[in-house]
Amino acid sequence: MDDVDAVQAQIAVNMLHSGHWVTARLDGVPYLEKPPLIYWMMAGSFKLFGVHTWSARVPVVLSAIALCLVTAWFGIWAFERRRAGLYAGLCMATCVGLWLFTRIQIPNVTLVLTITLTMWAFLRLMEDDVKHPRWWAVLIGVCFGTGLLLESLIGVVFPIGAWIVYFALTKRLFKWDSWRRLHPLLVTVVMLTVAAPWHILATLHNPPYFDFTMQSIPGQWHGFFWFFFINEQLLRFLNMRYPRDYSTVPRYLFWLFNLIWLFPWSVYLPTTFKLGYKPVDRAGRTRLLALCWIGFVMVFFTFSTTQEYYSMPIYPAMALLIGSGMLAESRAKRWGTRVLTVICAVCAIAAIGILIAVRHVPTPGDISHDLVVRKTYRLSLDHMLDLRLDSFAYLRFPLAMAAVAFVIGAVSTLRTKWKSSYLGVALMMVVFFQAAHTAMASFDPYLSSRPLIRTLKASPPGKLMIDHHYYFFSSLFFYTDRKALMLNGRYLNLVYGSYSPRSEDPFIDNTQFQQMWKQPQRWYMFAKKSQVAQLVSLVGVDHLYILDRAGDKVLFTNEPVTGRAVEFPTAAEFPGLDSQR
Repeated sequence: MDDVDAVQAQIAVNMLHSGHWVTARLDGVPYLEKPPLIYWMMAGSFKLFGVHTWSARVPVVLSAIALCLVTAWFGIWAFERRRAGLYAGLCMATCVGLWLFTRIQIPNVTLVLTITLTMWAFLRLMEDDVKHPRWWAVLIGVCFGTGLLLESLIGVVFPIGAWIVYFALTKRLFKWDSWRRLHPLLVTVVMLTVAAPWHILATLHNPPYFDFTMQSIPGQWHGFFWFFFINEQLLRFLNMRYPRDYSTVPRYLFWLFNLIWLFPWSVYLPTTFKLGYKPVDRAGRTRLLALCWIGFVMVFFTFSTTQEYYSMPIYPAMALLIGSGMLAESRAKRWGTRVLTVICAVCAIAAIGILIAVRHVPTPGDISHDLVVRKTYRLSLDHMLDLRLDSFAYLRFPLAMAAVAFVIGAVSTLRTKWKSSYLGVALMMVVFFQAAHTAMASFDPYLSSRPLIRTLKASPPGKLMIDHHYYFFSSLFFYTDRKALMLNGRYLNLVYGSYSPRSEDPFIDNTQFQQMWKQPQRWYMFAKKSQVAQLVSLVGVDHLYILDRAGDKVLFTNEPVTGRAVEFPTAAEFPGLDSQR
């Protein structure tokens, strides 16, 4: 667990231990970027099961399961065919996107669950003979409030935006009866009851209360309200936010990537082209709303900054459409199956070919020895580009599993019975996900600081430092539950909160580091290999004792450890060191 996973988990641990549930903190610095519900859920899991890596993931796992079940039930109700709902749920449960983007501890899957529930409740309220309409309105209010506590305004903007488009297409936008069915006053009261208390308390705990400046300038503190609503919502949408801790996916890729995220079921997307979208029955209304849902979310992000996983809210809508399209016999379905056969066969051949190509490649150490490490990573999946052919020698077993998975897919889609084909495709994805999970474990020494932390725990007591960004070594804080000083660490996500008058000051500069490192007191420093030359220039190579290394990360101490061989940085291992000697 590292990067954002350990960040989220440590915030939850801090809240659980301190009892301060309003303002999230990292190493004593206010962290105001996100609402707190994901932290509260993780803290609840820690309270029930203890603080573990697996217990940190319980909320996301339960949300993903619930999303798949809700999508299936939604489809059964909407299309009044059990198989349509089951296909939609199967599409949701075994698509690439849901699996991939729930490997990360982000609340998006829970947000998608709330959006899906609001869309279902909306359609229920549009029915003339709906039972218990107020309860469906309460559900919308709860989901709105929950969405605000998960990802802020988009939890409300996306459903309402889709509803407006739906009403406009059905010529009901300006008819009060359409809106009256939604019980807007009741929805608003419930939403505010759920979400308003935290927003009010966070504003009161982090003054000034109201600031509406439209400039995002480093070194200035404007309180919670400005940062959370102006900087994180409006200025982020306009790409004017500071700090710029993100890049954006090219627009055409953002749209096209959805074919990958919905794979393997995206091959059946053409089956939806000839479905009925007129709102004359429940199925037609559902399909039309699904189109509005997809269109609004995608257009919204087309005019904003985007990451690969930002389109997650459309997955249930896509699954509902594809699930209903998979019911009927059609040429599009037959062609989709043939395309899937070809894709699976090509992927199986490619996996087997790579296995043959790397069969004699040696695998010394861990996979970090055969990765192309780049200086910057702009997007969520950039690390995939670090792989080269020899890297797959470290992934022989998961690659073999992937080959088996694709063979299962190719063989099962050759069958003429659709039910058997769909089950075979689902089985293919289950095996493939297990292969991918096994492969990801091979990257642990490269991405995680856990091997270094094991060495730290076996070493004499001492104080901690990290070089530069908190996120680089976030697992240090989670696995040790300790604080550390950060050398030149006022960076990206911690910049704004560090200027709060209520922030602790864990940041040190080069001069302070030089003074502390040469004191007669043991210090430990976690650094990236690329930064070692800079450390040597500050304190000299003879004051940096290497304790351990993992991937591109190194653990130093300022005093030799009894019983451990003395090892200093060398130019052969660390780039740029020659110029510092």
